[in-house]
Amino acid sequence: MFRLKSSLICIFMSRDLSILKDFGVKYFSKRSLSNHPGRLEDKVALITGAASGIGKATAIEFINNGAKVVIADIQDKLGHETATELGPNASFISCNVTKESDVSEAIDYAVSRHGHLDIMYNNVGISGHTPPSIVDLNLEDFDRVMNINVRGVIAGIKHASRVMIPRRSGCILCTASVTGVMGGLAPPAYSISKFAVVGMVKSAAAELCNYGIRVNCISPFAIPTAFVMDEMVMMYPGVDASKLAGIIHKSGALEGTNCDVQDIAKAALYLVSDEAKYVSGHNLVVDGGFTSFKNLTMPTPDQVVN
Repeated sequence: MFRLKSSLICIFMSRDLSILKDFGVKYFSKRSLSNHPGRLEDKVALITGAASGIGKATAIEFINNGAKVVIADIQDKLGHETATELGPNASFISCNVTKESDVSEAIDYAVSRHGHLDIMYNNVGISGHTPPSIVDLNLEDFDRVMNINVRGVIAGIKHASRVMIPRRSGCILCTASVTGVMGGLAPPAYSISKFAVVGMVKSAAAELCNYGIRVNCISPFAIPTAFVMDEMVMMYPGVDASKLAGIIHKSGALEGTNCDVQDIAKAALYLVSDEAKYVSGHNLVVDGGFTSFKNLTMPTPDQVVN
């Protein structure tokens, strides 16, 4: 009898916990993004390339932590839709980072709308769909990749500094890549552009530390965003999207988990928050240890024949 009662109690407790869990998921998913205080309360952030992917995930994370976010993107329709989706603490401005005037105007818009700029996240970038061999590289395609991935980031750092230096505070963040940590992980054009991002972050940090401005970057592992999936479709035409995502995930080193956009958004949140107040000139690599080691492929002793 006691065992029966215990079993019934466990069943009812499990049912109640399940109900509470479902309620919690529904409740928190319905909470307004704009009314949730957090680690970025009263901060103003501008994120390039935030209409989708890592940029959008980061915008959500920042707003969830109390920030006001300006989404700067070349995708006008999607950008407006994203800003509407994220609520009153999100706004959108069209921005082509290859035009310095667009970058400058986006930053001026953030300041005029909110009074100041605390966080500049240079996130936009392209793969360029360039060939894997440098022998086949079209230098005009190379220039296009560098124009967006390097020049666009420099423009963001330059004009963010312009408005942050007088206030002697601020945080500048850039999206680099594991392909800018070690060679051979991407076509030369993209890899070179991301090595450059890591270098410019260190260079800018050396100067801007004199004004209390921190400059850092994040190097993500491959994530099956539209950005990456476009490349995968070209490599594996006709293959199902879920299989392509599986290929990406299986290429990682850390068993039992995968890298996703939320991992990068949370890394960004840390770097721009006061918890990282003494972190500058740093490249935060989010890759499950992938770039930290290489394994020797050697035969076991019993496989070696004398």
